[in-house]
Amino acid sequence: MLFGVSPFDLASFGFAAVMRVGAGLAASLVPARRAARVDPLVALRDQ
Repeated sequence: MLFGVSPFDLASFGFAAVMRVGAGLAASLVPARRAARVDPLVALRDQ
């Protein structure tokens, strides 16, 4: 429960949505960059 925030406060909902999307992008950036650096032939031979 947040004091001073109404249940229909569009700015709060928008800020929360932007923060969740930003956190998801930040969490997936490191593994995606690591996977992009691997040579596909080396990855296929390893399996």
